[in-house]
Amino acid sequence: MPLYRDEAIVLRTTDLGEADRIVTLLTRGHGKVRAVAKGVRRTLSRFGARLEPFSRVDAQFAEGRSLDIVTQAVGLAPYGEPLAAAYARFASGSALAELAARLTESEPTPAQFVLLGSALGSLARQEHDPTITFDSYALRAVSIAGWSPSLDACARCGAGGEFPARSVAAGGVVCDDCRTPDV
Repeated sequence: MPLYRDEAIVLRTTDLGEADRIVTLLTRGHGKVRAVAKGVRRTLSRFGARLEPFSRVDAQFAEGRSLDIVTQAVGLAPYGEPLAAAYARFASGSALAELAARLTESEPTPAQFVLLGSALGSLARQEHDPTITFDSYALRAVSIAGWSPSLDACARCGAGGEFPARSVAAGGVVCDDCRTPDV
């Protein structure tokens, strides 16, 4: 079984059997990874607390057939406790993790990893309102994924000028000529 090591952020966990857990992580160099953490639900677990959602870890994985196996995890930044202390921060953190999971796949996305780590850190340090942090993260993450909205030209015709309306269906701002009644 080949081993590899990578920095990761825990996105979500799912219980598996009596003592194991499936952990979904966003890694710096391998993209989104689903791995089994064996024995983490036992009280004497070596790294169970390090593999909780919103934790930033340095993890070692063994490649498996369908799921990799977490063999080691060292905590780098445990964001879980400060986020769980307030509902608004927890809700924003959960939405960040869900959006990151939806936007990334198994190919490496270092920019998404850095952006998610910065957003979770900002939430944990209470630097900004949680909704502002989420909105900022969502716009940047979608842009990195290749779906940035058109904000400097009409999304339908490409004309410049004044933009009185925004259209989600069109993909950005629209001019008066392209504006539909529903916008």
